Amino acid sequence: MRKPLNGVRVLEVAQFTFVPSAGAVLADWGADVVKIEHPVTGDAQRGLVKVLGAAASKPGSSFAPIMEAPNRGKRSVGLALDNAEGRPIFDELVRRTDVFLTNYLPSARQKLSIDVDDVRRVNPDIIYVAGSGFGMTGPDRDAGAYDATAFWARGGSADGLNPADADHSAFMPAGAYGDNIGGMTIAGGVAAALYGRHLTGEPSVLDVSLLAVGAWTTQFSVNMAMLMGGPLPKVQRRTQAPGNPLTGAYRTSDGRFVQLSMLQPTRYWPEFCALMGLDQYAADPRFQSVQAMAEHADLAYGIVHDAIAKLSFAECREILSRGTGQWSPVQDAWEMANDEALNANARIADVTDAEGNPQKLVASPVRFDDDTAALTRAPQFAEHTDDLLRELGIDDNRLIELKVAGAIT
Repeated sequence: MRKPLNGVRVLEVAQFTFVPSAGAVLADWGADVVKIEHPVTGDAQRGLVKVLGAAASKPGSSFAPIMEAPNRGKRSVGLALDNAEGRPIFDELVRRTDVFLTNYLPSARQKLSIDVDDVRRVNPDIIYVAGSGFGMTGPDRDAGAYDATAFWARGGSADGLNPADADHSAFMPAGAYGDNIGGMTIAGGVAAALYGRHLTGEPSVLDVSLLAVGAWTTQFSVNMAMLMGGPLPKVQRRTQAPGNPLTGAYRTSDGRFVQLSMLQPTRYWPEFCALMGLDQYAADPRFQSVQAMAEHADLAYGIVHDAIAKLSFAECREILSRGTGQWSPVQDAWEMANDEALNANARIADVTDAEGNPQKLVASPVRFDDDTAALTRAPQFAEHTDDLLRELGIDDNRLIELKVAGAIT
């Protein structure tokens, strides 16, 4: 199939996951994404041999998901942006580009002459995208950040998980958690900017910060706090929606959890009781209205808790699957990789690694038409330098000169 961004050219000067993951999504959607890396050290994320205490790859394999996921489908060029010999190469790449992506801080962008004015001087029609911790303006515009700080901690997610008496603050549930959410945000913004340029001829400058993405994801609480005029109280909850026993996570007899989210409790209560063999409660007046159920919330909670606690995880899944209410198993990463719905919709994708071995990665969540999301692996460090420079008309003698000068890998 023809992917929607076929023919769009993207130039990326970025490291780690936040902005590179946006480049990966754009590549998934058909864009030709060229990643510029430092000619000696490359993307700093290549140096991470452990992630959250675990090995980043298998022994003897170059396939490291922490690099593969945010960089699949790209071409890598090792180019020194601070080398005068390499500057004409960068300018020529900019000249041929539709979208420029970076997460370098303003001071670094200015030092390397890759800020908006520098890039627009070469290509006035380029869409310029800056991903940052805290935005292009304000007192923290030049402060470094990761998703654990700007998105998770300062952006409100951690506090939302911390009880009033917490002795430590909650950690993110997965590595690059906010980075990947932010990457999808950038990709959507780029698509809108491309459409806007198509309609008006005017290119945009996109400013996407991890803090703003964090505020967007926690906006229910932020908006309520602004409405109430102060911090929201910490509420101790046994269920997701207080007074509704058919919401929240319940533990099975073998230590697993199922998540209920039946936001219309009186609609689903009779069915739940029938499924669980609790016919005596199905028409109980204490549970026939939302108000009555709220008044007897502790009793209702105990009924649901005890019913699920008697079942194994497998038994509970089988029983709940017969009903019409909303629920899901609480899955670990391996179960997600083998989730029937994800695989049926081609959201777990095949990819061949640099050694020719079959691997799998999570596909980006937007599926276009009949796209089966067969991915191309991430590039090895500076893998495409020679080929891409030849596309620019640079011959082999000049390639050698540039390498001797330290301008390219």
